[in-house]
Amino acid sequence: MDIELARTFLEIVRCGSFIAAAEQLCVTQTTVTARVKNLEVQLNCALFVRNRAGASLTVHGEHFIHYAHQLLQTWEAARNALPFPEQLQVRVRLAAETSLWNPLLKDWFMQLAKQHRGYAVDVSVHDTHTLQAKLESGELDAALMHQPHYWPGLQVEQLLEEKLVQVQSVVQAEPYIYVDWGALFRQQHDAVLPEHAHSALRCNFGPLALHTMLQEGGRGYFRTRVIEPHLAQGTLQRVPHAPEFSWPVYMVYAKSQSSEALQDALAVLKNLMREDANWLQTQEHLLS
Repeated sequence: MDIELARTFLEIVRCGSFIAAAEQLCVTQTTVTARVKNLEVQLNCALFVRNRAGASLTVHGEHFIHYAHQLLQTWEAARNALPFPEQLQVRVRLAAETSLWNPLLKDWFMQLAKQHRGYAVDVSVHDTHTLQAKLESGELDAALMHQPHYWPGLQVEQLLEEKLVQVQSVVQAEPYIYVDWGALFRQQHDAVLPEHAHSALRCNFGPLALHTMLQEGGRGYFRTRVIEPHLAQGTLQRVPHAPEFSWPVYMVYAKSQSSEALQDALAVLKNLMREDANWLQTQEHLLS
């Protein structure tokens, strides 16, 4: 099927009319109408009801939205995947949650680049839901995650268990910055610290919250490895008697896509973690 048919369908849904969709796609209204008619013929059902207000979806149109998105996603994945250098016959697609890009994904990618492995490497960063969808659809080979969802055919390996600890600026301990580390953290945090569950300052990106705290003061929860240098420099300090939260890191990959190249890439990561004693030293130092 012409991918432009699905693209046109979704643009009409987004704009609410054939006319507006034609303007966005830079084609004539006649072209948009012809594409929809072609799509409806192929699917053997009506997708839109046109009226003075624009265009509304039929029941069949509502059902087709999900498939149209999948078609575009698969097409974009294929465009990104092909071609790659002919001398590299295998391609490994790796990813991580946003909070894990530094240092895990960063160091992993650098090590793979340094060693010049015999396969192409594609690295990306996504939110949890996108990672899960891409793993399930086969668009990713492996991903670093904090809270994986288990499903048949998926291999989950715990790499390490970091801690989230509360620290504060040595200059100014307020305000409290709610750093959102995900559903599990929110559940545990809000049960133990309900007074901070609705903090005026919230952030779901650790580096941004940490930068703000270092510049303007405040306190909040951060990963042990990230705040260790600041504790050593004396710019941050642990908040006495504050609860700690477990923050495990998992490697997730589909068994069906476990190629030799992927296993090699995973081995590189595990060797990197074993050689970097700071991972263990950081935990022991902070929790002692």
